[in-house]
Amino acid sequence: MTREIDKAAVVTAVNEAYTQYVKTAEGENASYIPYLKNIPPSLFGIAVCMADGERIEVGDTGYRFGIESVSKVPTAVLAMKQHGPQTVMRKIGADATGLPFNSIMAILLENDHPSTPLVNAGAITACSMIAPTGNSDAKWLAIKGFVEALCGFSVEVIDELYRSESATNFNNRSIAWLLKNYGRVYDDPDLSLDIYTRQCSIGITAAQLAVMAATIAADGRNPVTGCEVFPADIAPRIVSLMATVGFYERTGDWMFRTGLPAKSGVGGGIMGVAPGIMGIAAFAPPLDAAGNSVKAQKAVSYIAQRLGLNVYGSQRVTLRKPATVVA
Repeated sequence: MTREIDKAAVVTAVNEAYTQYVKTAEGENASYIPYLKNIPPSLFGIAVCMADGERIEVGDTGYRFGIESVSKVPTAVLAMKQHGPQTVMRKIGADATGLPFNSIMAILLENDHPSTPLVNAGAITACSMIAPTGNSDAKWLAIKGFVEALCGFSVEVIDELYRSESATNFNNRSIAWLLKNYGRVYDDPDLSLDIYTRQCSIGITAAQLAVMAATIAADGRNPVTGCEVFPADIAPRIVSLMATVGFYERTGDWMFRTGLPAKSGVGGGIMGVAPGIMGIAAFAPPLDAAGNSVKAQKAVSYIAQRLGLNVYGSQRVTLRKPATVVA
């Protein structure tokens, strides 16, 4: 069964979600990273980019916030583009840990394996795999350039956030060297950790995240720029990773409620992918106990349910093509 939706339906769903949740006051900003603690908690924006490039935005969609763990998605895709999905599977894995995103215990429980590129250990390993190895500047330009290709905009590191992260990343330092001890980091561990910290400190907007998500939804073709960013066969691999570990230990709850593969970050952003249909992004700084934006979760969940975007449902949603005008 299929059901068509058009831009008007998406506009309605986005505006309803914004109106319904704009005054939500649950959750707290991440406090363990000083920069994030001071972001105004009332900020809230929702953006959608459809597979045909049409965009809908409401609220603070132009505010530049820390991409944080959402950055694990583009780096995982780049690692698969450079080395192939099977090499990433062998060197990192694709299993959810069921534990917090920064868990050291998960490495030990998984027989010294990072498990998935969408938790801290696997993301540090993914950074270590990005070519060229041993060259921090060139490696960073590869990651930054790939993020820009995915979202179609220039991005930069938020320097204050990068300094704040670097001064407080003691747990991640332990993870990097534990991975080195087990032969699961493939470049200098300090270099790899610094690259990881920098990528988490990229400034991004909800509008840009929506285009990034739409590029994944469109099998690697950026629907705004028209550029082919990565091979189509990688798209279902990264979407499956998002579906299994996008919200860390709360991923099962999220997928049960929405059926929409998505990735969260402690900066307050959430990026959801409806394959073949659209990318959705929302931003609001206050988080729940697992590090996921409370307000953004509610907004994206509402839109997914309102439009019927559950990837496990029998009904398939398609975008209605605009009527052709005959002269």
